[in-house]
Amino acid sequence: LWVLSYPASAQVTQAVGRSATKEMQRSGVAMESVEAYRKKCLKQQTELRRIMMSSNQHGKAIQLFMSQHAMLHSQKMAQTESWSFEDEVLKDLSDEQIRQIPQGGEHSIAWLIWHIARCEDITMNLLVAGTPQILNQDDWQKQMGATVRDTGNAMDRAAITDFSKAINIEALRNYRLAVGRRTREIVRQLQPADMKRKVEPRRMRQVMSEGAVEEAARGIADYWSKRDVAGLLLMPATRHHLIHLNEAYQLKRKCK
Repeated sequence: LWVLSYPASAQVTQAVGRSATKEMQRSGVAMESVEAYRKKCLKQQTELRRIMMSSNQHGKAIQLFMSQHAMLHSQKMAQTESWSFEDEVLKDLSDEQIRQIPQGGEHSIAWLIWHIARCEDITMNLLVAGTPQILNQDDWQKQMGATVRDTGNAMDRAAITDFSKAINIEALRNYRLAVGRRTREIVRQLQPADMKRKVEPRRMRQVMSEGAVEEAARGIADYWSKRDVAGLLLMPATRHHLIHLNEAYQLKRKCK
């Protein structure tokens, strides 16, 4: 099973959002604040897309990116008091529930966290900054007990099940935290002219040579190769997180 989670338009994001909304509505008042913040994230993403390529709004674009990026990571990552979609998803779940693939499903929450963290690590470091992946530092793969090093797009249900059983959940969250903090360092250094800079072919070759994307999932690399820096800040560094955290929130409902 090849799960390519890069929609061609905002319609896919909206469809995921509508599905998540229906799930949340069933749980009543307790979900109202989550729904309000989710809508805020969607609104921010629309505004971020609008201003990202405007050179005279670079400062505003970076500020808005930082705000949305913080909401899509744990509070510990940016060390702010802003609401965190990741924290909301993982709150009150045991490690066993995070590893679980609900009946009829394809993903676990653990796999989703891995997938969005890997996509952010690869694109922000290898493609935007031209720096080593976080995964290749501090022995992260060993710390997590990760059985793979790629994005996971080409994994079938059996492989995701095995991966989810083996992964160290605490280390996985800490890895994503390190990835998020490094992204913020990179984005703070971007200049207006950088936003229209295309991905360099040699950096795409490095993605494949390092095994960051499996050959069977080359479509995701082809997608990245056609983006500029602004496009990568939107997808995967923010919108991709929003899509999969919505999915994870629905899985949480099924795991309880």
